[in-house]
Amino acid sequence: MPVMLKKTLGNGASRMFVALKTKLMAALGAFALLTGCALQTEKTTAASRAQDDDQPNIIWIIADDQAYSDFGFMGHNLVRTPHLDKLASESAVFPNGYVPTSLCRASLATLITGKYAFDHGICFNDPPDGIPHSETFRFLQMQKPMPMALKAAGYRSMQTGKFWEGNYANGGFTDGMTQGTRHGDAGLRIGRKTMQPIDEFLGDVGEDPFFLWFAPYLPHAPFDAVEAYKEPFRGKGLGERTIGYYANISWLDDTVGQLMKLLEKNGKTDNTVIMFIVDNGWLPNRDGESFRDLQDRVIRFDPRSKSSPYEGGVRTPVFVRWPDRIKPGRHDDLVSSIDFFPTTLALAGLPQHEALPGRNLQPFLEERSSLTPRTVFGEIYYHTSVDLDDPKVNVTHRWARKGDWKLILNDFDSGQPELYNLASDPDEKTNLARASQHADQISSLRAEIEEWWPD
Repeated sequence: MPVMLKKTLGNGASRMFVALKTKLMAALGAFALLTGCALQTEKTTAASRAQDDDQPNIIWIIADDQAYSDFGFMGHNLVRTPHLDKLASESAVFPNGYVPTSLCRASLATLITGKYAFDHGICFNDPPDGIPHSETFRFLQMQKPMPMALKAAGYRSMQTGKFWEGNYANGGFTDGMTQGTRHGDAGLRIGRKTMQPIDEFLGDVGEDPFFLWFAPYLPHAPFDAVEAYKEPFRGKGLGERTIGYYANISWLDDTVGQLMKLLEKNGKTDNTVIMFIVDNGWLPNRDGESFRDLQDRVIRFDPRSKSSPYEGGVRTPVFVRWPDRIKPGRHDDLVSSIDFFPTTLALAGLPQHEALPGRNLQPFLEERSSLTPRTVFGEIYYHTSVDLDDPKVNVTHRWARKGDWKLILNDFDSGQPELYNLASDPDEKTNLARASQHADQISSLRAEIEEWWPD
């Protein structure tokens, strides 16, 4: 303290000044310490974000009731899918993808659990007569669905579209649309009526990684697309039902275009993985034509498509897009919807669940390994459950594809097996099971099915 000032203030004031000075110095020290801590915290946060830069957002696009052939990128000469075609051109594409079960609820449950239907227990669309739909939610509640697994990596998750398992929270989603009724109630508005819930979710999620279940109720009936979607297919000798189906495919494609615009608007395009699949195939019947299924239910689609073990029911294109990380190209390898779960875990940086039957495709997608040949398996069930707790009572067919060969076992009546060579007979018109020269092929594939099938 300067001497002149000390004399002017006197001893009491001098002591007060020293005390104030001491407090001021202490405050400045504390401020410096806090500032340093804040800067260090900011640096740590920035470092953490830098470490998470490779943790992608993940979107599953799940089409509903669409034949594997009915896409521009799959070579259809009439169907229009420019938005999906563009995504496919930027993706690793697997034309020989499969769903084990060509029944929508069971198929979706396999996607979200990574398990075959006989394992997750959802082997039906509807419960037996007299049992409420809500009684069947317990099957998914006994599993660890994909959104729940992703929470461990900090993901938020959004459910939109088709979802049979009650409120979206039953699937582990943090956000969603479906409240609890059959098919998916409010969730079915996505794409058909609105895209706003996704826009709001993308705006709210911030820097957190996210998982989006985008399963619009398209091209599933009703075929109520506006006339502008139908007009390009008129005058080509098509029935009204086929025109409506093709129009709904165009409508689905436009919802994918809208989704991509929302990603771009919210700055989520570059570090987002898009995985595409169809829940099951579907082939239109002729106008006025109907059939009966194995439970004597009237159906208005080709019986060799949905709910069947044929290619029209179980085959689907699959593609995976991740800009600058996955090289675009087409691959003939056999893949299955059971591969979505382990692949998504890997993309999110999570460890694999050893009990899951699917393959982690990430090393192959990033060109770090090749895919060894495999056999893909599947099982077909009645639409309406006979016994909720005994999947074997509900099964109608089991099937396997290995290379070009496909064997179908008709379990519903212990009938003649069916064997097809898909290279020479992609439409499965000629059953080779009756030819004695293929007995070894039948025996070998049957043994593989029996080994896969649980005791």
